[in-house]
Amino acid sequence: MTPRELGYQMPPEWAPHKATWLSWPHNPNTWPGKSLEPVWATFIEIIRFLVAHEEVHINVTGEEMEQSIRDLVQKSGIVRDAVSNIYYHHFATNDAWCRDHGPNYILRKQNGTVEKAIIDWGYNAWGGKYPPFDLDDVIPRKIAEWQGLPCFEQSMILEGGSIDVNGKGTLLTTRSCLLNPNRNPHLSQAQIEQQLKDYLGVSKILWLGEGIVGDDTDGHIDDITRFVNPNTIVTAIEEDKSDDNYEPLKENYEQLKTMTDQDDRPFNIITIPMPEPVYEQGQRLPASYANFYIANNVVLVPTYRCANDLKALEILQKCFPTRRVHGIDCTDLIWGLGAIHCVTHEEPAAEFF
Repeated sequence: MTPRELGYQMPPEWAPHKATWLSWPHNPNTWPGKSLEPVWATFIEIIRFLVAHEEVHINVTGEEMEQSIRDLVQKSGIVRDAVSNIYYHHFATNDAWCRDHGPNYILRKQNGTVEKAIIDWGYNAWGGKYPPFDLDDVIPRKIAEWQGLPCFEQSMILEGGSIDVNGKGTLLTTRSCLLNPNRNPHLSQAQIEQQLKDYLGVSKILWLGEGIVGDDTDGHIDDITRFVNPNTIVTAIEEDKSDDNYEPLKENYEQLKTMTDQDDRPFNIITIPMPEPVYEQGQRLPASYANFYIANNVVLVPTYRCANDLKALEILQKCFPTRRVHGIDCTDLIWGLGAIHCVTHEEPAAEFF
């Protein structure tokens, strides 16, 4: 039986969390020509804002890495009570993008009790771009074994950053990523839709077009368009008509205005500007404010030392009136071609139902 037939569904990111999972950055090839220390500092900032509100679980390669993180945490001034919310797991990884290789949790209510399970989707580092990825591929299975949870193994390639759900039956994704032949060339769009419905418990799939310039994932949804509640979507727009992102983001916005939810109701659509173009070593980077992360009581938003940072924070604060929105400088992190949402993965609490 499929997870949907068993009563499971994927909760939205704003549902109560038990924890956030991270994979500690250690691969120098991900940030070529740069020290990893500024990236570690960004991770520490992410942890600082999370630990007061939920557990933080970190995948590490071993004792030495664990101790180095403990030292950084101690130097950061995170209070002792909050430090006890940090847990270390000796689950070795190839890279730091836990959003894409981490555990996809699903929930069901069974006999008055909420039960949790994990989907272990296939993982091939965004179409085989960055081998090896064998360690990342088994992370969901390792976490499921450690937690004693059912694990539904699924051969279809799917990264967490390529989908977003509203918790009521609707899922957002992009054609440029999920239909890319470097993922699942043997599956049609209809077959992919059926797998998403069967494993995530959704009933309607909304397909946007392309992602942003510099995104090596072939256009993840979490860089362009996000649910902020069941009937409200935030979508990125580029205001400069000469920018390469202008037309694709405009097209996505126009498509969204014609789309409806699982009950055929139109969405409330809020636009958020793109930051000014961010470059490193002559390369355009996929900097976007849409790569925010929704956690218990807080929303963490990447910032890029540019004029639109404050505007983006103000827009998102209005979207989340019961949460505190915090900007985190991701100028160093984004050189690895991802920001806050790309490195975090929520573990839902039982309170979703």
